Amino acid sequence: CETCSKEEAKYRCPRCMKYSCSLLCVKKHKLALSCNGIRDKTAFVSVNEFTDLNLLSDYRFLEDVGRTADAAARHPTMHSPATKKLLYILRNKARKCDIDLRTLPIGFTKRRENSTTFNCIEKKFYWHLKLIFPHCHAEYTLKGVPDDKILADILKPYIDPVESDPIVCQRLKIYTVSPQSDVRILMKIENRRQNSVRYNELDASRSLLDNLKGKVIIEYPTLFVVLKTLKNDMVVLGQ
Repeated sequence: CETCSKEEAKYRCPRCMKYSCSLLCVKKHKLALSCNGIRDKTAFVSVNEFTDLNLLSDYRFLEDVGRTADAAARHPTMHSPATKKLLYILRNKARKCDIDLRTLPIGFTKRRENSTTFNCIEKKFYWHLKLIFPHCHAEYTLKGVPDDKILADILKPYIDPVESDPIVCQRLKIYTVSPQSDVRILMKIENRRQNSVRYNELDASRSLLDNLKGKVIIEYPTLFVVLKTLKNDMVVLGQ
C-alpha cells in the first residue's frame, strides 16, 4: 500500500494508479492528492502501450462526446440571441485588447463555469481565473479578478507567508517557505499537439491584462504556479 506502507495492496486508483489496501487508505490518498478516483479518458497513451481496451475506451468516449454535443445543440439557451450577443461582445472586446478569446459550445464544463464579464463603464475585464499549484496537487478558482490587478497581488492570499490564509498557507507550505524569486507563473500554450506541450512564462510584476496580450485563451485563463527548482516536465517556449 502506497498510503500506509503496512498492508498488502488490493486496489489501484484508476486516476493516479496509486495502490491502496483498504477503503480508509483510498480516502486518505484522495484527500492528500486531491484525486477524484475517476479514470482520465483523455490521458495520453503512447503507440507502444496502446491496446484494444484503449481503442474501445476512445470509441465510447467519442460516442459520449457526440451525445453531449447533440444535447447541447438542442439546449434552448444555445439559440438565445442574448447569449450569442454577450459572447460576441466578450470576444470582440478581448480582440481589441490583443487577446484571442475563444468560447466553447454550451454543454462543456469550462463554458458552464466561466463567469468572465466585461464592464463597459470601467472598460475592463473581470476574469474567471483558475490557479493550479501542481507541487501540492491544489487548485483554486477566482471570480471577478480585474484585468489591471498585478499577478503578484493575485498570488499573495495563497503563498505570501504573512498575508495568506493560515489553512491555505499550510496546504501550500512548499511555496510559502520557498524564496519568492523561485516562484514562476506559467500558462499553457493552446492549439499545440498533445506530445508538444509548451508554456509561456508570465511576469508577476505586471498586470493580468498585460500578461494575457497576444495569447490564445479558451474560456478563461488557467495559471500554473510552480517553483523554479521543481518544474521538471513543464517546458517553457523557447527552451
